[in-house]
Amino acid sequence: MHEWCWQIGPMTYDCFDVSIESRIAHIVLKRGDALNTMIPAFWRELPEIVNGISDDGAARAIVLSSTGRHFCAGMDLAVFGAGGLPGDAVEPGRKNANMRMQALHLQETFTCLERARMPVLAAIQGGCVGGAVDMVTACDMRYATADAWFCIQEINIGMTADVGTLQRLPKLIPEGIARELAYTGARMPAARAREVGLVNDVFDDHDDMLDGVMGVAAEIAAKSPLAVWGTKESVNFARDHSVADSLNHIATWQSGMFQPADMMATFEATTSGEAPVFDDLPRVRRGLE
Repeated sequence: MHEWCWQIGPMTYDCFDVSIESRIAHIVLKRGDALNTMIPAFWRELPEIVNGISDDGAARAIVLSSTGRHFCAGMDLAVFGAGGLPGDAVEPGRKNANMRMQALHLQETFTCLERARMPVLAAIQGGCVGGAVDMVTACDMRYATADAWFCIQEINIGMTADVGTLQRLPKLIPEGIARELAYTGARMPAARAREVGLVNDVFDDHDDMLDGVMGVAAEIAAKSPLAVWGTKESVNFARDHSVADSLNHIATWQSGMFQPADMMATFEATTSGEAPVFDDLPRVRRGLE
């Protein structure tokens, strides 16, 4: 078990168990009896954990999995009443501006998965509902059990999804299918999710899925972490920009980040028949620490 370097909060959490082994960080939603609903603590803890792992640099892949019958039933109703300004005491413009800031805060909880310096792999069983779809669409890859299903639940309760699903899902699957799910709130089973490209693979059960996902994570962890980080940055940038802008972006990235040491380690390992050894990503320093 890796000795954690980052010191940004408690090592025990209300909503998650966190471990790192063989350079793979494993974040597990642990409130299975409560369907892993996203209580207020969830929104504080997830970015703290993900940013800590990313900044530390010792892990080279992150696996996000869950416990219980369902992966996650989405937003807990307690969140809708948490942290707001009193309606009668605040001028409407100020109240609405504060609501916007709350939405941006919730969005950041999942955007941190996208910004992490290493890939994030989601392992999904049972229901993946509402905010859980926002969460997994921010991951690099998704895997599911045969009994998994996805639902954009917000439309079923009279609201528009606002934490990332509508922005990311149409770039993962055909737009018409994304619109159908978003307008109807219908469930998409795992087999269909694989067919349209939302998930990479479907497994018979939870144990098989975790074995498979950990195998993919191990393959990633064996590669140069700097090259993997650059690849993630480039793919994410290309998703949101033109080909010309994306080519310019990777040329600029390579001009500063491309170094021969990792390539030489690969060539030498190939010659010796051993696995290459790469330096970890350096720890990110924030402020004047």
